[in-house]
Amino acid sequence: MIKIEAVLDENGILRSCKASGHAKAGKEGTDIVCASVSCLLGTAFKTISGRKGITASCDAPEKGRFWLKADYDAEGKDFLSTAGIFLLEGLNSISQEYPKNCKLTIKQV
Repeated sequence: MIKIEAVLDENGILRSCKASGHAKAGKEGTDIVCASVSCLLGTAFKTISGRKGITASCDAPEKGRFWLKADYDAEGKDFLSTAGIFLLEGLNSISQEYPKNCKLTIKQV
């Protein structure tokens, strides 16, 4: 199972997201759940990194592990908020459609 933990700040804006595990919903290289989660996380990072007002970092130290972190200032707040909503909607859709293979937890600090 892929376990995803997203952390939102007091404004409801994404600050971090980490995923670990394997969906085991198909053969390696053809697993639709794994591919979907990987695509969403990678695209989210590419979308926010380098954006004015947002500082983002990510790492995928090994297969089955990915994390991203984001900080923002007033200039990047709205963009990061929108990108975070998009990411979480996508991840939530996957976890609802494939509950045996993906679990999303959202924490607000």
